[in-house]
Parts: sequence; C-alpha cells; structure tokens
Amino acid sequence: MKFWLLGACALAMSAQAMALTPWQQITKPVPGAAQALGGFANGCIVGANPLPLQADDYQVMRPDQHRYYGHPDLLAFINRLSSEVSQRQMGTLLIGDMAMPAGGRFSSGHASHQSGLDVDIWLQLPKQRWSQQQLLKPKPIDLVAVNGRNVIPALWSDDTGELIKLAAKDDDVTRIFVNPAIKQKLCDTAGADRDWLRKVRPWFAHRAHMHVRLRCPASSLECQDQTPPPAGDGCGAELASWFQPPPPGSKPSKPSAPPPLYPSCQALLDRHFAG
Repeated sequence: MKFWLLGACALAMSAQAMALTPWQQITKPVPGAAQALGGFANGCIVGANPLPLQADDYQVMRPDQHRYYGHPDLLAFINRLSSEVSQRQMGTLLIGDMAMPAGGRFSSGHASHQSGLDVDIWLQLPKQRWSQQQLLKPKPIDLVAVNGRNVIPALWSDDTGELIKLAAKDDDVTRIFVNPAIKQKLCDTAGADRDWLRKVRPWFAHRAHMHVRLRCPASSLECQDQTPPPAGDGCGAELASWFQPPPPGSKPSKPSAPPPLYPSCQALLDRHFAG
C-alpha cells in the first residue's frame, strides 16, 4: 500500500490547520448566478446554495461548521440520491462536508471541496433518524480491517455497496473516492454489471465515507473538469498497486505550498475584503 505518502498528507494537513484561510471568514454566499470557478482543489463558487438542513430523506452532519453549501447541481444530486435510498427503504442518507459559502480553501480536512461540486456521504444508513447531538458529534464506522486490505464483514452490508453503485450511476457524477479496500470489495461483488465501477476511485482514508464529485456544469464556463477515469473497471493492476509496500528507501515527500489562487477566485476575495 502507498503508505509512504500518508506522512506527507498528514504533514500538509497539520501545516494547513495552523491558520484559517480567508474563505473561512466569508459567512454568506457570493450573490450572482451559480458559477463553479476553477478546479476542485483550487477554486471557489459564486451563487452557492445552502443544502436545507431539514429534509425527510437525508440529515446534515456538523451543521455548526457551515460546510453545507454547493452548486445547485450538487443539491439536486443529493435530493435524487436520498430520494432513491428512501424509496428502497435503505435508511437515511448522512451528508458530510460539501463546501463553504463561497467555496475556496479549508484550513484543514480537505484539499478539494472548493468549487461546490464535491460532497462526502457516509457509508452508513441509519434506520432511525439521528438526534441533533448525534449530528453535531457524529461517530463514523470504520469499514476497513486493520490490515488495510479488506472490509470488515460484520460491518459491511449489501446496502453499502448499493449506495455507492446508485451514486456512481448518476449521470452528473464523474468520480467517487473510497478506500482501496472498499473498492476491492465492490470489484469482488459487482457481478456482470461493472461499468459504474470505472467512476469509483481508490484513495487514502475514506474508510467510513465516500467522496462524490460532479462534472462541471455546462453554464460554469470557468470550471475546470478532470480528465475522465481510465477505461475499464479499475479492478486489476491499478487497484493492486494500492496494496503494494513502499519501495525500499522511499521517504515521504515534503508538503508543497498551495498554488496561486485561480484568478477569478482571487478577484472575488479582493472585492469581498475591499468592500
């Protein structure tokens, strides 16, 4: 497994946590027609919408952190998915971090989630709705075994895999990040219907949630999409590489400074703090 990169990720997150970013000081969405600007890991959003905190089919966790904003396309996706989950009587969808009111960089916790097109969805579907206290201090269920290669059978259910599959089959979804062990489980149990697996990408952590990413909306002309995932289901050598030990003598790379802000996002910040 690619453990040698974990140290670099931890160092980067520790450095970022030392100071709040300017985006965390913006408490309301920027007025205007909804526009996702820049990239998922270097962007912002104009005209973000808050996800309603009261809904029949989903619940929003940690609402006190104000990370429940996104492009209208993201809110529409959440409503589609939560409605489908409810109709199938699978449980209640638990919504984690989306974006801040104007998007942009977090001081810790995320490198992406900046343009209002990413959402974390927990891989547990409670049959009973959570209390406000549970939502404020949620306790994730780690689905991955200590060896990092397998999910824990007692904690995995068919509904867990079905939830990921439903999200991946949505036309607006381009990527879903899960732990490599979770991807392996999906590969092993998918059967003949495998096209959707292409969108499910292995990544560090993501042991209790999936990170769903949408395509750039057609109306967001400055939104920077990623290249499509490679062809195939991603269940062969590509996935196996995540379970390989680090090369002998390898060392964690030093965390690099974040890139300059996307120009339109820098201009947005300049206008906000000048006024």
